[in-house]
Amino acid sequence: MTGDTTGVTGSRNHHNEISGGVFHNVVVQGGTVTLQLPPTLTPALTGMPSPAATFTGRESEVNLLLDGLRPPPQGSVRQVVSGLAGIGKTELVLQVAHRALQEDGRFPGGALFIDLFGYDTERRVTPDRALGQLLRALGIPDEHVPAGLQERTRLYRSVLASYADQGRRVLLVLDNARTAEQVAPLLSGDPRIPALVTSRHTLALPDAHLHDLSVLDEAAAVELLDGALRKARGPAEGRVASAPDEAAALARLCGFLPLALRIVAALLADLPQRPLSSMTEALEDSRQRLGRLSREDLAVRAAFGLSYEHLGAGQARLFRLLPINPGADIATEAAARLADTEPYPAEEVLQDLARGHLIEPGATYGRWRMHDLIRLYAEELGREQDPEAERRAARGRLHVHYLSTAREAGYRLHSDGPAREAALAWLEDERANLVATTVAAVGLGYVWVPGHLLTSLTGFLSRQRYFVDWVIIAAAALDCARASGSRADEALALFGLSGPLRSLRRFDEACSALERAIAYYRSSADPHLEGSALVDLGLVFQEMRRFDDAVTALTRALSLLREVGDRHGVGKALTNLGLVHMDLHHSDEAIDLFTQDIAICVELGDRLGEAQTLGSLGTVLRRENRLDEAADALTRGLAAHREVGDTHGEAQTLNNLGLVWRRMDRLEESVEAHTRAIEIFRLTHAPRSKGLALNNLGLALLTAERFEEAVGPLELAIRTFREIADRHQEGGALTNLASVLAKLDRPEEAVDAATRSVDCLRATGDRHGEAVALYGLARHLEQAGRSEEALAALAAAVPLLRETNNQDYAAAAEAAQNALRAKPRT
Repeated sequence: MTGDTTGVTGSRNHHNEISGGVFHNVVVQGGTVTLQLPPTLTPALTGMPSPAATFTGRESEVNLLLDGLRPPPQGSVRQVVSGLAGIGKTELVLQVAHRALQEDGRFPGGALFIDLFGYDTERRVTPDRALGQLLRALGIPDEHVPAGLQERTRLYRSVLASYADQGRRVLLVLDNARTAEQVAPLLSGDPRIPALVTSRHTLALPDAHLHDLSVLDEAAAVELLDGALRKARGPAEGRVASAPDEAAALARLCGFLPLALRIVAALLADLPQRPLSSMTEALEDSRQRLGRLSREDLAVRAAFGLSYEHLGAGQARLFRLLPINPGADIATEAAARLADTEPYPAEEVLQDLARGHLIEPGATYGRWRMHDLIRLYAEELGREQDPEAERRAARGRLHVHYLSTAREAGYRLHSDGPAREAALAWLEDERANLVATTVAAVGLGYVWVPGHLLTSLTGFLSRQRYFVDWVIIAAAALDCARASGSRADEALALFGLSGPLRSLRRFDEACSALERAIAYYRSSADPHLEGSALVDLGLVFQEMRRFDDAVTALTRALSLLREVGDRHGVGKALTNLGLVHMDLHHSDEAIDLFTQDIAICVELGDRLGEAQTLGSLGTVLRRENRLDEAADALTRGLAAHREVGDTHGEAQTLNNLGLVWRRMDRLEESVEAHTRAIEIFRLTHAPRSKGLALNNLGLALLTAERFEEAVGPLELAIRTFREIADRHQEGGALTNLASVLAKLDRPEEAVDAATRSVDCLRATGDRHGEAVALYGLARHLEQAGRSEEALAALAAAVPLLRETNNQDYAAAAEAAQNALRAKPRT
């Protein structure tokens, strides 16, 4: 303030001008008085803690929050970071605030920081107390701070606006708020004054930009662990670097939660000789993990406890019940059954828990999940506070819900339209829970659960090719059947187990399971189930190339199933017998058998069975060079697969159509069909089918003389078949690769591939395939200038070709022999 004295003799006129300051009380005038703004606020002056030296995995969040701190109109006035206790909310905003303050000119007025202790009932800071602290930090003397909340709020906002007017923009950092009411009076109404707010709850603040913080990913979690250890013990600390797998295991046991990771780092830093494996062993016991994640004033359980204390009775009860669900997430309807209430009130409670970040939304709407450590905490509380009878009743309600809904969904898979799609969607969403429920039921003594789920889910698991899950459920059903002493249930479980074992190409185990089931059905005079099991046994024998055994089993199955009038079972037996005859190159017999089954499927309205058998018919017609008929059968099958929503069957049919189109010189369509099939097989996790399509794509590219392009798919097919130990298909792909390499004038590589093909096919007992591979090897040996070896290969091939009734190849091989013998020796 400056005081100017002007006027005439005998008179003094005063002109007072007050500028360059912020004043909120009486201004005392003197002759010359100068008032200045309080000094620029700095983190040290406002009590803002220093950020941690080890900070990782949050760069995208930091950049997003920094962008929100830009001056208006680009920035966001209020940004709320919310998340689970211990997830690193405070650390994130501290990092952001310090970086923002270091940028020249962004916040010349400094920052105001306050910890509101929203979840600590003893230290919680009320809005009026918070305003008093903030006004003092802004330079307002105690005697000028009003007593009432409204007056303090008005003064606070006026001071902040005045700072902004003077070009001294201030950043507000309001940490650890529990409710919107606690923090709202502390926010400026001026868009020039932004605020960073943290809370365990999602706060309903007007015009706020909400940021939900997630746990770290594994790499960032390991990096945090390593950085914290090195900060404590110096650069020589190398336990994480020398044991990365143990470090990753520790990070997983900590649930990738920063608080837990920092506690583990502190415990390891206390004892530099302690290996990571020792800490891993200590935390692997889930019942002791929370207790061991503590050091001095840091404890994961205590952090979670502050959130739990503020729950209402209904919220706390459901929170304690949720871990009873054995899967990783839970639907609102299932949670309602746990709590013995209706879905709508359950959803309201779940939403409250999610706002408090004690649970979080799942991958799709209406599903919820818990962080691993929160789950342990809730389970611990449930065991301590809820009577075992109540927990057992809740578990029973949940099992009934899963069993009844799975049974209904299994029925609806055979319907059409929206009902089938809804059933399939529910089964996909709940698959992990249903498998986990089955496993948990074994340990809990609920021996009826696995068998019921196996019956309800077999169609779904088979159709969607979830063979590993199918094995788990069937094995659990078998364990429970044996525990109950029911031989009938044991036989049914063995029968159920054989399906996924066959699909996983574990043929010996599948054969053993079926033979034990058949022995029981035969002894108990149950021709229907005996016949049904024989149908599957015949298919296993066919895959094992035990064709005589397959014919015997399937012939017996046909007799039994015709006797009991099971038309559907008869159709399956006919098709499986047709597959055997197709492998034996008895094409006429195979065509007749497939045609009979198709007629039965049409009679019964079984579109899926019809589609599958049309695919087999198309394959044998292609082999007989009846290409137009093959294309017709496969096109009809493709339409049926699409009609019933069978994407895997659609891909198989596309793969077969590609082979037909290649033979018809429709090469672009062939390549396109195989490429589309490969894409679907990747999505349906069908490695063998994907390998077949890759092999066929390579063959189509070979025919189109796109030799360089053909190498990649064929090599990938070979690798795929080797990984799943399918030596027969590996041999076929090697034969095709040898042909491509020969076209690329790489004869020695072609000889190597052809030699490996012969070895693979010989090992499987495929005499016909071995003979054809030997003939191919001879051609490649001749190209490589190794005539004597070529003659030896032909000498081995000719009798095998005659033996397997492949007269055309035999004649070609003999002609090649004669031509080689006639060539002059060099």
